[in-house]
Amino acid sequence: MHATWIHVNWLPRCLKVNIRTKVLTFLSLLFVVLGVVEIAIQQRALMPSFAELERDEARTAIRRVGFALDLALERLKINAMDWGNWADTYQFVRTRDPDFVAKNLTALALKQLNVNLMLIADTEGNIVRQSARDLDSGRLLDLDLGKQSTLPADFPWLREFRGGKTAQGLLATNLGILMLATAPILDGNGGGPSRGAVIVGRLLGESEINSLGAQAQVALQMVNLRNTTGAGPPSADHDDLLETDNQTQVRRYFPDIYGKPLVRLQVEIPRRITARGRTAVTYASLYLVVAAVIVLALLVFVLNRLVLSPLRQVTQHAVAIGEGNDLTRRLNLPGDDEIGVLAREFDRMVERLASTRRELVDRSFQAGFAELARGVLHNLGNAMTPLGVRLAALHDRLRRAPVADMERAAAELEQASTDASRRSDLLQFMTLGTRELAADLKLSKDDVAVMQRQASVIQAALSEQMKSSRSEQVVEPVRLPDLVSQTLEIVPDTCRQRLSVDTDDSLRKVGVVRVARTVLRLILQNFIINAADSVRDAGRERGRLRVAAEIVSEAGADQLHLYCEDDGAGIAPDHLQRVFEKGFSTKSRDTNHGIGLHWCANAITALGGRIWAASEGLGAGASLHVLMPLTK
Repeated sequence: MHATWIHVNWLPRCLKVNIRTKVLTFLSLLFVVLGVVEIAIQQRALMPSFAELERDEARTAIRRVGFALDLALERLKINAMDWGNWADTYQFVRTRDPDFVAKNLTALALKQLNVNLMLIADTEGNIVRQSARDLDSGRLLDLDLGKQSTLPADFPWLREFRGGKTAQGLLATNLGILMLATAPILDGNGGGPSRGAVIVGRLLGESEINSLGAQAQVALQMVNLRNTTGAGPPSADHDDLLETDNQTQVRRYFPDIYGKPLVRLQVEIPRRITARGRTAVTYASLYLVVAAVIVLALLVFVLNRLVLSPLRQVTQHAVAIGEGNDLTRRLNLPGDDEIGVLAREFDRMVERLASTRRELVDRSFQAGFAELARGVLHNLGNAMTPLGVRLAALHDRLRRAPVADMERAAAELEQASTDASRRSDLLQFMTLGTRELAADLKLSKDDVAVMQRQASVIQAALSEQMKSSRSEQVVEPVRLPDLVSQTLEIVPDTCRQRLSVDTDDSLRKVGVVRVARTVLRLILQNFIINAADSVRDAGRERGRLRVAAEIVSEAGADQLHLYCEDDGAGIAPDHLQRVFEKGFSTKSRDTNHGIGLHWCANAITALGGRIWAASEGLGAGASLHVLMPLTK
């Protein structure tokens, strides 16, 4: 593309010169550039990719080694679990019966289990019995683990003994590195309480290393870090990658059961991929040079005779259309060849583009305006309902106030002819009426305060809707329990009377989050209203709604997961994917237009989040979930 634009820019100024020479010069430079680019791609993309393939192969090999080691430890754990969940072992820890030792802790038994060590300890770490033998000769091994009557005080598996849990790992001993696994001693049926633990171990010698390497299909080497000097690795479970001209070496460090680096396993992979890749790239480069010369000659001929002039007209017209805003211009290039067809199709494309742009602008304006209006009206309707209810209650309270009676009593008191007894009754009536009026005024003052807050909510919703049409949502720090309380103030009284809203303790634990507060409050309002309607549809006078939240990590960023669970009528399985569609609703069309949840979906999508519903089916309640990104 850049080559074409350069050609268009300088071509009109050199039409009187030898255009063939200009084209030849241009194409020659183009192929030189392509050659340079091809060399750069080889050095910066192709060859590094071959090297990366070798690194991936090395990393895969060391991962296979890790899997093989994990499998060996897992097999040890299975042996430990088999012995631990044995009624005889369970009885032995209590009775210390020597017959059990004579019959079971033999050299043959250890060889059949393929373990060098069998150790039985109680829950306090006291060693009940231990046997360590060489697998080939059956002779006893002087293994330091188990020499004492108790395990070391800092032995990390003691809490597993008391908790009846399994564990596995590596341990440095006087005879080398030992693969260990432990399992609780249970009653043979998997029951407890645990009476201690069975520890089995196998020395990680040369034969074991060769076996692990064979399983991973690599030549494996092991280095005991306790026998080396100098600085150790930065941490356990750490990989190092070393490359030479002939091979790639990858090292992985494994920790002991104390969490300290213990052993380094390493594999060496010959760099065959790079060698073959270099050969392939060399042949490809030679082929490219030959092909470039042939293509250059053909292009000069074809461009000079058939393509250059018509293509210049098409290109100039395309540039004019792209740089301007006039879609009424047409090329009208004659000819029946491909360029002529291209010119006519380009004219037709421009015509369709102009028509589509007009239609898109019209529909976008209408749809955007209508969608904004429907969302605003729906949310204002939800907010106006409790405001209207409180206004009606305030009007009824003021209408029932004894204002007229007190005015007549005051007028009668002003008359001089009123006798003392009548005056006393009037004064008592005035006192009672004043108290009643004071109580009504206090209630009215509270209602006015609530209505002021509800009016502020309406104003905030209008402002937020106006902002959403031209800018991003306002992000504010919010405490979720406060947000739920604020939302309940704008929920109609009938919904609050039908629904008991329980705020889960997780809302408090989440703490302060930065979200678009107004939008999230309107979404919660819609959720609460829908839950109340669901309880009503279930035929019950009262239901419950649980609001909970958590912080999850998704796509490498923290997200707020807010969800509401009700015990209402539930959602049919075939409706779960449609509840957020515009116009879809299972309720009466007289009271619901399928706008609320659709607006919620649009609003949360605009914030970069997502929304979904879940239900076990009709009659089983439902839950609505919102996942939205958190702003730092």
